[in-house]
Amino acid sequence: MNFLNEMAYIITETCVDLKDKSCVDVCPVDCIIDGGAEDRLLVINPDECIDCGACVDPCPVAAIYPEDEVPPEQKKFIPWNFDYFKSDADKARVRAEINAAYPEKRKTEGAP
Repeated sequence: MNFLNEMAYIITETCVDLKDKSCVDVCPVDCIIDGGAEDRLLVINPDECIDCGACVDPCPVAAIYPEDEVPPEQKKFIPWNFDYFKSDADKARVRAEINAAYPEKRKTEGAP
């Protein structure tokens, strides 16, 4: 458990509108969440993640990074992944910010 609320892994842009779920299948603590149709990507619960990294390699689109390795252009996903779990209001804000950042459905052709 991350008692300090530090998130070791962040799900980023290539998961938007894909939500492959290969990472969900291998997570030993079920901390990767698919919030349903309202959510355009999967998110990692920072309070449940054990920082094992099991989710990284199964992701077919390389969307999951250790927090300190998230590419600079995708740093916005760090607070989005974290804030999603703070409150219902924060979850709604994160959803709105993702929708604003990606106003059109991303093309995921070629992805498994």
